[in-house]
Amino acid sequence: MGRYTGPKTKISRRYGVQIFGPSKSLERKNYPPGMHGPKGSRRKQSDYAIALGEKQKLRYQYGLLERQFRRIFQNALRKRGVTGETLLQLLETRLDNVVYRLGFAASRAQARQLVRHGHFQVNGRRVNIPSFQVRPNDVITVPPSSAAQQVIRDATDLVSTVAPWLQADHDGLTGKVLKQPERGEIDTPVQEQLIVELYSK
Repeated sequence: MGRYTGPKTKISRRYGVQIFGPSKSLERKNYPPGMHGPKGSRRKQSDYAIALGEKQKLRYQYGLLERQFRRIFQNALRKRGVTGETLLQLLETRLDNVVYRLGFAASRAQARQLVRHGHFQVNGRRVNIPSFQVRPNDVITVPPSSAAQQVIRDATDLVSTVAPWLQADHDGLTGKVLKQPERGEIDTPVQEQLIVELYSK
């Protein structure tokens, strides 16, 4: 499928953030991977390298190929508003990410797989496209006939809070998009303006 299937810890250490979820690896080794150890992280990066790193962090976090990411950026560029914030909004409102944010999957990768296999409905209609864009007042449900109900319930047990722009009923396995997420409600550790500048060159 072209997805990244390599060591996730190495990627998280390279960029210094927990891209794929909580991990103790950064606590033990809070420096980039490589044979030079902590000394290898002292080299000053160029502005281009920093901006590229921000883009890669975002791409890995949402599990996107470069072609997909660039297409979403172009969509953000055409919309009104601040391009960087719009880019994050488009990424956050993908159906696979919303399923993850609602707590119906333990990871975005699992959310993508569940969506692909048709275990979710949006406003009563089955949607199996992970990139499907949800909108305010859309209702996401798990149909009673879904064979993945137990998997989804197990995932909800791991969730303590849900994103403030969403509403979740874990007992009824339903969720609702209350509004478009604002930048302060998106906990993605990235400097999106650097990504805009990178693609604008």
